[in-house]
Amino acid sequence: PQPLPKDFETFHEIISNENLTVERIISTGHATPDGQWLEDDRNEWVILLQGEAQLVFEEGKTHTLRTGDYISIPKNKKHKVSKTSIDPPCIWLAIYHLP
Repeated sequence: PQPLPKDFETFHEIISNENLTVERIISTGHATPDGQWLEDDRNEWVILLQGEAQLVFEEGKTHTLRTGDYISIPKNKKHKVSKTSIDPPCIWLAIYHLP
């Protein structure tokens, strides 16, 4: 297999309908660009299947996730990815759902 590109994320939608989206995300050294925030109009639940990552919320709270850790992010909650591991790459399972 070819190595994954650094500072790049790949997204694979597993299932999607009007109420639910499940996707696999692979991050290799990815971080949200400075000055940008992630925000969704759906609730988000993510589990880190491999690697290590750090999330920062707008109010300043930081969460470090390691393999097997998960977090729920309420809709419209501004957050960013401050870092992800490269070796091993981060593999996320993200579930977006309407409240």
